[in-house]
Amino acid sequence: MKDLLRRWLPAWPASCAICAGWPARPICPACLERHGRPLPRCPGCALALAPGLERCTRCAEAGPGPLQQCLARVDYAHPWSALVARLKRDPVWAPPLARLLVNAPGLPALLQATDLMLPIPLSPDKLRARGYDQAWELTKALRRQLRDAPPALPGLLQRRPQAATQHELARAQRFDNALQAYAVDPAAGPQLRGRRILLVDAVMTTAATLQSAATLLLAAGAAQVSALVFARTPAPTLD
Repeated sequence: MKDLLRRWLPAWPASCAICAGWPARPICPACLERHGRPLPRCPGCALALAPGLERCTRCAEAGPGPLQQCLARVDYAHPWSALVARLKRDPVWAPPLARLLVNAPGLPALLQATDLMLPIPLSPDKLRARGYDQAWELTKALRRQLRDAPPALPGLLQRRPQAATQHELARAQRFDNALQAYAVDPAAGPQLRGRRILLVDAVMTTAATLQSAATLLLAAGAAQVSALVFARTPAPTLD
């Protein structure tokens, strides 16, 4: 019944998802102007940058990591965190968020340097419960918005069942946990070797998941790995 209703109902709400106004699209222009202006971001981790900085302090001190570049469209904060939650409940929200993601600063150049797009996979338990993978839905919707989009292949990067979820762990433990949680399809070597990979996900919190996935893909023969996310958790503020 739900699939049947989607055939006849429009793929967006009747009112703006943020202000409840009556727009012609899921997010009205006024809310987009107020909450969705693109911000300068660190190319290494996608954190918003203070004026005059080209890189965040952490990335400047750490030096190059497994991710060549990382882009995000918005902060994972009000009102975008609520819309990401909607995407996790209903894939109909993938196209509206993808339309915003297309305008991420630096995306055209990043796509020109991409040979293959890979969504970050859900755990098997979450995939069974949800019935779809939001990163794959976002990837498909994004490719429909783009001309000459790179191909996308789910399944090359695989998620193993794991006891601990990322939010249960301290920052220092998350990279090792994520490294154990993912695997590269053993038969994917020819498809990855020498390729420039773009990982796609809805949210980036500490970057541990994306960095561990990039580490595995580089070990499997990828030439470079970058990441694109809709929302990035902002750096904590100091009171």
